[in-house]
Amino acid sequence: MTHLWVRAEQRANETRVGLTPVGAADLLAAGFDVTVEESPSRVIGDAAYRQAGCTMAAPHTWPQAPADAIIFGLKELPEVDTPLTHRHIMFGHAFKGQPAGLRLLDRFRRGDGTLLDLEYLTDEDGRRLAAFGYWAGYAGAAVALKCWAAQQNGSIAGALSAYQSSTALLSELQADLVATGSHRPTALIIGALGRVGTGVADLCTAMGVPTTKWDMAETATGGPFPEVFAHDLFFNCVLARPGTPVFVPADTVSRQRKLSVIADIACDPDSDFSPIKVYDKTTTWDRPALRVHDTPVLDFTAIDNLPSMLPLESSEDYADQLLPVLKTLAQPDAPVWSRAAATFAQHVARL
Repeated sequence: MTHLWVRAEQRANETRVGLTPVGAADLLAAGFDVTVEESPSRVIGDAAYRQAGCTMAAPHTWPQAPADAIIFGLKELPEVDTPLTHRHIMFGHAFKGQPAGLRLLDRFRRGDGTLLDLEYLTDEDGRRLAAFGYWAGYAGAAVALKCWAAQQNGSIAGALSAYQSSTALLSELQADLVATGSHRPTALIIGALGRVGTGVADLCTAMGVPTTKWDMAETATGGPFPEVFAHDLFFNCVLARPGTPVFVPADTVSRQRKLSVIADIACDPDSDFSPIKVYDKTTTWDRPALRVHDTPVLDFTAIDNLPSMLPLESSEDYADQLLPVLKTLAQPDAPVWSRAAATFAQHVARL
């Protein structure tokens, strides 16, 4: 029997979950054993998982889970130095040379565990089978517009919070923009054809923001890209990887520009391949914008758990995408999990 153990998230402002009670019931019916840790902050309450038939466990007890249990979460584990012995499914952010990622891989190496990274669950063509990208783009566009609206009022964006629905977010954002008494800004999206870019474009359309949409064809020259500086807002929706062009060079602040807000939705500042060279750390819910230049003003925002602003919608969408993949855990040598394990083995061997 395949045992899936859903851990309670331990990161601040993280209330999402990758398995809904409906999905858990589906796995149970398929012969899985499903344990769910109790969580006071999860967007879907414990009672719904109990009603679905899941075994409930105390929060953060996964280190004592049976050795064959597969530990499933979304965001990072706490940064401690204990070896990791289980198979873990999560977003590890560990395969692009990130310092924290290297420490995580070493914990798996010492514990003989395995990281099955959610970002690397792909089909035979390399396309991800489940992603939060749409909601990351949608929420990230809202944050960037909040940054721009704050600039119009001579300030900087304040603390963020989660929303019950996208409708509530749109209502608040519309009021923010109207209060500026200004025109709507223009935006350039790079990576516009992907999930993330689609989410950005949909939010911008809902807010009446004129957008220029670029993808691989428009960036094939490798740069430079002066068009970035001719828009009020720039959205990077391209994951950092070898060969990714630099869209925002380090000297951006000194250039003649209209650009006043950079939103790095892909948000991978620790990577050597990051296409945004004006920052090296993420921003936070408490301080969503960081000012990198005063005159003319330039803020950037780069939050790495944006879908948590819309936790219920993003969780339900992602869980629906992922459930068919989770079901294949019961199949020995299922291709998607074999590929993920091979990717982990390749990177841990380099330590």
